[in-house]
Amino acid sequence: MTKHTGILLRDYQSDIIRRVVDSWASNNSVLVQMPTGTGKTVVLASLVSEHLKLKSDNHCCSVWIVAHRRELVEQIEETVARYGIRKEYGVIKVLSIQWLARHWDDVQGEQPGLIVIDEAHHALAETYKELWQRYPAAMKLGMTATPCRLNRVGFTDLFDVLVTSYSIADFIRQGWLAAFDYVSIRQGSETQKLIESLKKRGADGDFQVKEMDAVLNKRPSIERLHDSVKQYAGGKKGIVYAISISHARNIADYYGHKGITAAAIDSKTPAKIRKQLVEDFRHGNIQVLVNVDVFSEGFDCPDVEFVQLARPTLSLAKYLQQVGRGLRVAENKQSCVIIDNVGLYRLFGLPAADRDWQAMFEGRMAGKGNEATSRNECCYPAMADCCTNGEPIGPDPAMEIVLTHERLLEYLKESRNLTMHLEQGKLMPFKDRRTGLYGLRRGGMVTATPQFKKVYATENNMAAVLLTNGSAAVCDCGGKIIMALGKCRKLAFTPKGFIATTSIDGKVEYTDLATGHKHDAKPKVKAFGQVEVIETDRMYCSRTKRELRWKPDAGSIQTTFDGKMLFVHDFGSRPQCHQILRENNFIGHRCSVLVAGDKSTYYNLSGILPDGAAIIEDTQGTYYLTSDGARLHKIYFENQTSPEGFYSMMERLLTKAEARKAADEEKKNRLMEERRRRRLDSLQGVIPFMSGNKWGLRHGQIIVVPPIYRSIQAPVGMYCAVEERPSQWGVIMIDGKIIVEAKYSKVEIEQNGTAHLTLTKGNTQTVKLGT
Repeated sequence: MTKHTGILLRDYQSDIIRRVVDSWASNNSVLVQMPTGTGKTVVLASLVSEHLKLKSDNHCCSVWIVAHRRELVEQIEETVARYGIRKEYGVIKVLSIQWLARHWDDVQGEQPGLIVIDEAHHALAETYKELWQRYPAAMKLGMTATPCRLNRVGFTDLFDVLVTSYSIADFIRQGWLAAFDYVSIRQGSETQKLIESLKKRGADGDFQVKEMDAVLNKRPSIERLHDSVKQYAGGKKGIVYAISISHARNIADYYGHKGITAAAIDSKTPAKIRKQLVEDFRHGNIQVLVNVDVFSEGFDCPDVEFVQLARPTLSLAKYLQQVGRGLRVAENKQSCVIIDNVGLYRLFGLPAADRDWQAMFEGRMAGKGNEATSRNECCYPAMADCCTNGEPIGPDPAMEIVLTHERLLEYLKESRNLTMHLEQGKLMPFKDRRTGLYGLRRGGMVTATPQFKKVYATENNMAAVLLTNGSAAVCDCGGKIIMALGKCRKLAFTPKGFIATTSIDGKVEYTDLATGHKHDAKPKVKAFGQVEVIETDRMYCSRTKRELRWKPDAGSIQTTFDGKMLFVHDFGSRPQCHQILRENNFIGHRCSVLVAGDKSTYYNLSGILPDGAAIIEDTQGTYYLTSDGARLHKIYFENQTSPEGFYSMMERLLTKAEARKAADEEKKNRLMEERRRRRLDSLQGVIPFMSGNKWGLRHGQIIVVPPIYRSIQAPVGMYCAVEERPSQWGVIMIDGKIIVEAKYSKVEIEQNGTAHLTLTKGNTQTVKLGT
């Protein structure tokens, strides 16, 4: 750490200040790129101080700091004031570009010596060009984390040179930015299909807001957003990026009903209320802030623990600005969870990927997501610690853990180039001129030496090849044979993990790369979460090496799915294994089970325990308990010598399962009650409000109880008297829970929680209200 003009600087900040000052010696305008969260404002303040010090004897020493939004002006003033630079000194002006465009006459005659453009990636409008034309002699400094534009128009019309800081990967490696866990929707998920259906584009080239809102601002999508937060960031403090004002408010309302203290902030939120909400968020009174382009820039709250992306975008700048809000380092913050509910990493790569900022600055490359990549091939494969056979196993079949912060730190420790670890380019064939044989490579790295007569196709980490002996095969990226295919005329990878082989006589077969099974007709894959089955020739068959086949239209066949296992019930056949004999658990018919992530075999169902765990049996007579997700725990072997038989063991498991179920329900009820009690405490101060001719309750700007009542009395403690129909009064709690049905002509509530309920005159009963 060093001090520069009285400001304490980190080494990389001192370095970039030196490079900017050196650049000013030969260039009039300089653009600085620094990742979000690395102290851009500190560098800005230091350079302003440097300018004022060097130009103190010059009448052109004043500084203008120009922001692209009026809301950022006050924030910039407060921030630079913390570094001893106050507008009261008369040499600093913080202006919005909108105000400046309307008040050129008011600043006529002023000659700033330095013009600073904050968030300079927005410096596109003619207004900025006019600013340059009016003040050609002024030094210019642009600050941004993302010097890129969607339309591939560079910045060389405004800035002479780009000065870049370290990459995000370098900052994470050195501890200046937080590591992250990255969770995303799966390719082929319902949400991904909805996003791929978006066709319209706005004036800026990004997705059209109206179409996004129409497609994604719906209850099922918002439920999926909530489920993702609950699963991967339960209890954490975070920011959600929404599509529209309506979308943000709907998300906040739904989260609130689910026990997450959430508030929506948008451009229409009054400044005073917005400031209060941000303060409540900083101090932990609000758990989640849902915003619409309010916190993409200029928001500094280091202890943000998760960022949820709920707004599709084609803009690299918007993506990095948003995820960057969670990468600031804070005390007791190990990492940040990025919940990508719109699949942006497929468009842009992970936040720590290397970027060619110089190419974007010059306009040789657009800061735009690759839609073709999103639809056809991930930029980065899923690399979570929980991967099994390349398939991440998670509790939500629509989501996948792309990268954990532990794995990220491992990669950064091993190499300076994260991209080489995670992507390394597409697997491609190359020909050796000397031998005429083909090898495989990724980018400049050879993964398999020349050894094939022909490479028909490549797919992810595999290649379909013709061997020197004339037979075809599928090999991995290193050239190791995965599957021999015999003599073929033609090979081609097909979607969903199959390879089509055309034999010498022209017959086409489809081989499942996961199991090795062959199909004469083109197979259709049907997914039940992570369990996949194949439909071909009016039959269903499992994607397991030991294959299960059944006719879906058979009268005795029925399938059910519980989120981790697919059950195929054959009511016309007898059980194939021991059955749990208790009445509520007895199956009584043959039931085959396919387990998520298990590509080896199918199982026979013995029964379901009270806590939801299943007892299943494989072909060798081994019984398993599936109590932990879809993991199998061996509990019994048919041929073993055991002091207890199968049924006595089942009795013991049933008893334990009943106890677990009871304990889990008790814990769940206790947690729900504690959560509700905390929510009720946070709602003290709710007031009635009217909308149309109906009444509800609100807490600040947050609607707690929607306007559905004819009348509402002021709350008394945690209770509130409400009139549902004329002279039909009841009691609700301040979170909307109905305590007393609305059927009384009069209700009076005391502070001690006692209510006097009058049915008719002279007929009054007194009750003690409860929750």
